[in-house]
Amino acid sequence: MVPSHTEDHPLLHHLDTLLQHYGYGIVTLIVMMESMGVPVPAEACIITASLYCLKTHHLAIGWVAVAAVAGAIIGDNIGYIIGRKVGLPLLEKYGPRFGLTSQRLILGQYLFHHHGSAIVFCGRFISVVRVFVAVLAGACRMHWPRFMLFNALGGTCWAGGYALGTYALGRKISEVSGPVGIIIGIAAIGGMVAMGRFLKKNEARLTQLALQESQNGTLSAS
Repeated sequence: MVPSHTEDHPLLHHLDTLLQHYGYGIVTLIVMMESMGVPVPAEACIITASLYCLKTHHLAIGWVAVAAVAGAIIGDNIGYIIGRKVGLPLLEKYGPRFGLTSQRLILGQYLFHHHGSAIVFCGRFISVVRVFVAVLAGACRMHWPRFMLFNALGGTCWAGGYALGTYALGRKISEVSGPVGIIIGIAAIGGMVAMGRFLKKNEARLTQLALQESQNGTLSAS
């Protein structure tokens, strides 16, 4: 059976029918939509599609993994382009209303410039971050070649890992997905709190470094 959490999403509730008619394409589409910034349940889609392979054998799990990885990589690149073309102007225009000053935007660029690889790769495994990380990377002018590399690595490990792991675990995934999700969620929240405290404590120093690099031109993306 498909995990019970699919009942919470109308799209996933009908995924068996969608998989029968559209096959691997629907997996690519849903994962791509989430990766480019649309909040759809891509993770649950990969799990459901993998269990569909196990239950019906109408699709090959290897191609489901390829479809999910392709959707992740393509969607993230679209999200990056959106962030690069639209995100920064919007943040510059409306950001100050929410405390996102020009100096903090430069600080964001600095963080993506120096730590963007880890942000892009690790963000793939955190549901809330996964939706926005590509757009933020584009808006913060992260170098595209480096973004592409760690986007591909993260997308392959996340999408491919979920597809093949679900297929290997079979029906037991519904038993472990809940506790594992809670653990990952707690770890993600703890990491964000720790990062928030670190940034608050070191914002002035990091902003000064960011401004120096901005003036030197080392923050400009290639």
